[in-house]
Amino acid sequence: MADADENNEEIVLTDDQKLDIAKWFLLNSPAGEIQYVAEDLSLVLNDENVYLRAAKEAFPIYNKSHIVCLQFPNRSGEVLVSSYSEIGEDEYLDPRTAQVGKVDHVRQVCTQMRPAIDEELPSHYIEEYRSALDVEISKYVGETYPKGVSSVYCTSGKDVEDYGSDFELVAIITATRHSPQNFCNGSWCSIWNVEFKDELQTVEVRGKMQVGAHYFEEGNVQLDAKHECRDSTMFQSPEDSAESLMNIIRHHETEYSTSLQASYSNLPDSTFKELRRKLPVTRTLFPWHNTVQFSLTRDLTKELGIEK
Repeated sequence: MADADENNEEIVLTDDQKLDIAKWFLLNSPAGEIQYVAEDLSLVLNDENVYLRAAKEAFPIYNKSHIVCLQFPNRSGEVLVSSYSEIGEDEYLDPRTAQVGKVDHVRQVCTQMRPAIDEELPSHYIEEYRSALDVEISKYVGETYPKGVSSVYCTSGKDVEDYGSDFELVAIITATRHSPQNFCNGSWCSIWNVEFKDELQTVEVRGKMQVGAHYFEEGNVQLDAKHECRDSTMFQSPEDSAESLMNIIRHHETEYSTSLQASYSNLPDSTFKELRRKLPVTRTLFPWHNTVQFSLTRDLTKELGIEK
């Protein structure tokens, strides 16, 4: 690279190098912004073949990792694009309506739908537990998350017909708030793995919560916070198990949300203070006890002598 600079030679990337770079940008797009990144990327690459390859490889991974919610063509329901709902190539199951949607990942739309076949659905015994939990979580999401969506899947033991065997459900809660016109986007996603252990008569719960936010008015600030937890309850009837599990989920999500709010309300007094030296180069203490009085833009403009 040094020799290239000395000789003023342009560094030429191979198609594979361009592909890797393009995929990196697409996969690291903030929630709800991959289409904007893709549009700019296609212009920068100026190579349709490389762009199409990158989009075809990156979009499915991005959509599943961000658990994108898409409406069925006839608007009869919604399908979550995730590894838990994936049942075939570009096909995703909505167990609530027993329908399967065909997804165009790059356009981020559901193009076709069909009824799910029996082999793609859990047994009647498992469905009782799945649907009972789905009802409880659906009510909770409607009360707690504006524009929230949820779904419950059977990921193990879906053919179990009666008591005596273990099985596993996964509950997904996702909520997004996209407001690019106001220079901000945000998302919440929680995944709850629920293992029903018949022999021990217990239900083990593992939760993963992730919060993302992006503010980009006159800057670029991103938040990516994650939290994991564990809990357990008794193996009971479908309705009683669903109620107990919902109490566990509500407790942990409320606790995490409260801790996040507390952390960010203390930013001026703790986190920001730790990011800078106690005495700046001016050797003057910064009044951390009264930071509200300052406008950084105004003070920097005055300090640098660039006032209009």
